[in-house]
Amino acid sequence: MAFPSSRPDRDILRGVLRHRAFRALTLGRSLTFFGNSMAPVVLAFAVLDLGGSAVDVGFVVGARSVSSVLLLLFGGLLADRLPRALVLQGAAASAALVQTGVGLAVLADRAPIGVLLVLSVVQGAVAAVSVPASAALLPRTVPPGELRPANALSRMGINTGMIAGTSLGGLLAAVAGPGWGMVLDGVAFLGAAAAYRLAGRAAAPPSAAAAEPDGHVRAVESAGGTERARPWQDMRQGWREFASRTWVWVVVLQFFVVNAVSAGGIQVLGPAVADATFGRTAWGFVLATQMAGALVGGLLVARSRSRHALRIGVAVVALDALPLVALAESADLALLLMAMFANGIALEQFSVAWDLSLQENVPQETLARVYSYDALGSTLALPLGEMAAGPLAERFGVRPTLLCGVGLVLLVTAGALGSSQVRGLTAGGPVPDEGAAERAAV
Repeated sequence: MAFPSSRPDRDILRGVLRHRAFRALTLGRSLTFFGNSMAPVVLAFAVLDLGGSAVDVGFVVGARSVSSVLLLLFGGLLADRLPRALVLQGAAASAALVQTGVGLAVLADRAPIGVLLVLSVVQGAVAAVSVPASAALLPRTVPPGELRPANALSRMGINTGMIAGTSLGGLLAAVAGPGWGMVLDGVAFLGAAAAYRLAGRAAAPPSAAAAEPDGHVRAVESAGGTERARPWQDMRQGWREFASRTWVWVVVLQFFVVNAVSAGGIQVLGPAVADATFGRTAWGFVLATQMAGALVGGLLVARSRSRHALRIGVAVVALDALPLVALAESADLALLLMAMFANGIALEQFSVAWDLSLQENVPQETLARVYSYDALGSTLALPLGEMAAGPLAERFGVRPTLLCGVGLVLLVTAGALGSSQVRGLTAGGPVPDEGAAERAAV
């Protein structure tokens, strides 16, 4: 596949969309995140309709998170060993089949809670496979010079899918019943499978050789070439690629803390503060404002030409502290809305910079495994923050707990910026690879 030359800056967004493979992949990712966002909502209501308790809901929905965490590394390995579009098709088609089947069983009143538990596990497995595979496939759908706007537009599609999935899931569960929500979810995954198939056909084929970040070139195994390493060896290779780059693991550590603080502060303590102040309805608008900020942030970063994208992205993560400060001080609702909007913009600046940095500086044949280690670090932090926030607030108070979270966000952000690799990484040019000498020796 030959890529057309880049368009002027003013047409950059339209220019990225001219690539059929990118359009198909973006549609597939949007539908996948739509389905993955709707699934927990309709599952929860299905459990309740069957007479289940809140504990049953937590058990069924929690099984999805456990499944995703356990299979993330396997998902990255699979996406590096097999054609990524094929992996995505298989995951989406499996989800479509199971989701539709369980939805029909729910409509026929023949779906016990055990069946819903199986569906939840399948959903977690699909998410574990889809996240690293789809992110690693994106660089093959656009020219290298258009990776930044491509990542921005792709994330805008993901955010739109998440918003639509969450809101439509609740609406369908209330109006038509959770069974119909599951059937629609199955249709969405079927559409995603078709989109991934088109993306795989239109994407540029993997090159016969991949350039290392230090400028050296190593051969990529062909189907009839050298014998493949065992899965455990492949996982170790992915870990070496992850750990040998200081800027990668430093930022993952930063977000391990930031995600834990945000999950506890926004998802757990936020509703409690809302109940005591401006109410639950307004809290829904607060969360929606953050997503609106993310969409605006995507438009802004798509047109950015900054060479130090990662440095800027890591720095603006400090704005994660704004909503926590507003909640801690029981700020006016308007101030909280502005804080969440700014936070949404900042998160998108970082997310695009992070994807761009990984795609430009990690070899394609190990990119999905590095993504899986990154996602694992971030996912593990969420339940830790959610479980710790409540007990800490009961022991020390909501305000001190939130302000402590503010301090942690600022501290780890300053620590990440203390890394010369984080500050020095430039878009369009690789950072010196600290592990190159070690790998060369091996």
